[in-house]
Amino acid sequence: MDFPRYRPRRLRRNEKIRAMVRQTSLAPKNLIYPLFVGPGKNKAQPVSSMPGVAQLSVDRAVEESQEAASLGIPAVILFGLPEHKDALGSEAYDDGAVVQQAIRAIKEKLPELLVITDVCLCEYTDHGHCGVIKNGDVDNDSTLELLVKESLSHARAGADIIAPSDMMDGRVGAIRKALDENGFAQTAIMAYAAKYASGFYGPFREAAESTPQFGDRRSYQMDPANSDEALREVEMDIREGADMVMVKPAMAYLDIVYRVKQKFGYPVAAYNVSGEYSMIKAAGQNGWIDEERIMMEVLFAIRRAGADMILTYFAKDAARVLAKG
Repeated sequence: MDFPRYRPRRLRRNEKIRAMVRQTSLAPKNLIYPLFVGPGKNKAQPVSSMPGVAQLSVDRAVEESQEAASLGIPAVILFGLPEHKDALGSEAYDDGAVVQQAIRAIKEKLPELLVITDVCLCEYTDHGHCGVIKNGDVDNDSTLELLVKESLSHARAGADIIAPSDMMDGRVGAIRKALDENGFAQTAIMAYAAKYASGFYGPFREAAESTPQFGDRRSYQMDPANSDEALREVEMDIREGADMVMVKPAMAYLDIVYRVKQKFGYPVAAYNVSGEYSMIKAAGQNGWIDEERIMMEVLFAIRRAGADMILTYFAKDAARVLAKG
């Protein structure tokens, strides 16, 4: 294919031709909208580091879910802000806690909207780590028991999909076994299979009030330098019963998204995380970039890498842009 016989610009000269040959598609159906849910009524406390994102009371979370559904977004994922924290994160698996209330309220109002729940303990523990602390570190096997209790509590409340994000070894198998044995065989698992120990989570920790009180999470989240390990993690979660697997973060790990999709062919989610969102928002607000254009470019890149689903705080904004064509 040599010039002048081959002229690639022929297929770029107007939008109709560009659209006709466009390889990657993006639609609201590919988006999942994260919500931070806390106690109270009619509350929407803005998150200072994430413009446009707020900590919501259950009633306001229902309103946000309604707006997302009206834009064609098929799913929300819930993160909880408990009234009280303790060493074992007991509100995570309390049937009357805020996430469980939100699941029931959203499903009552919007039965067709998919409700996904983040299953972890970091938002609920007073130390900010993702499990039971023993000898200064998170104890894997005793944490599994609490993650199972949390998953069952969410399933009882009506969650469609359970999304364990803790990165404990064996948690997908333990949760799958418990769901099946307790009448929730149809409840799907979206495993945070390749979750990296990333600096991009900073704004989320403000939103979820989950900053570790000591140390960090590198003993259980993945080393950013590793990629083959991610494939082993994904394979293990699939073998244990994951229905979908996730890579987190997205932008700096598009190579991982690509490798996971190519190797396993499973439904792949990618989390366009808080730091990625906040950088674009800040640069856009300062007039340094075209925020809308960069937002869409990033989301297309994540899809192009192989993600079937994108968890993103841009979900509503992107759905509006897509609706305009």
